[in-house]
Amino acid sequence: MGRKALPRALMRTVKILVVEDDVRMAGLLRRGLTAQGWQVDIVGEGSTARVAVLSQPYDAVVCDIMLPGRTSGLDLCRQVRRAGVWTPFLMLTARTAVEDRVAGLDSGADDYLTKPFAFTELVARLRALVRRGEVERPAVLTVGPLSLDSVRHEVTTDQGVLDLTAREFALLEYLMRRQGEVVTRGDMLDNIWDYAYDGLSNVVDVYIGYLRRKLRAHGLESMVRTIRGVGYRMDPPEQPAAAVPADARV
Repeated sequence: MGRKALPRALMRTVKILVVEDDVRMAGLLRRGLTAQGWQVDIVGEGSTARVAVLSQPYDAVVCDIMLPGRTSGLDLCRQVRRAGVWTPFLMLTARTAVEDRVAGLDSGADDYLTKPFAFTELVARLRALVRRGEVERPAVLTVGPLSLDSVRHEVTTDQGVLDLTAREFALLEYLMRRQGEVVTRGDMLDNIWDYAYDGLSNVVDVYIGYLRRKLRAHGLESMVRTIRGVGYRMDPPEQPAAAVPADARV
């Protein structure tokens, strides 16, 4: 059974755990994050980090994927998730291949950042994760005939597999996790893109369009509904009205 999160109002200071074995990088992160007014703990290997995350209420974890010893950053995140703890994880990686980034997200991480990175972007992404807080995320989501498996990174319908890009997958997952709720464009920018875009940017609408075209091929375009002037909502597809028998008509 997972550790129960403390109410945010009872936490006076944002508390960040940095899991980084490079002493210089760890020092830079400590100084920069402390300057934001946050409390920062540093550990240099995965097994110690696991004990820390499972025993203390951190607001977020910044974790290098490549760690010494037998527990990598990906292993650490998987172990924490299996224990039922959903502290947001921001993974740091020197690898730029899409497969490596997908592996990080599939391990249960919430976001990733490729080294070298701008410190201002790191802070912006952490702020977005802290705002989101600890939200349990089941591995498999189902809305109507649509099923999303976040571990296998696969979306299926009763007509087969839906072929999505990484960004389209993240957008669909976010909408499915908030099924029935109206999600604003700002929500999606904060939680999927994570750092500041121009407030007039139509990037969300563009990707909603991409997603709808792929859903259309499976007859499910209507599941992503536009709430005019507000944003979007994910609903199960409408059921066709039952036919009225001819002999019942008047």
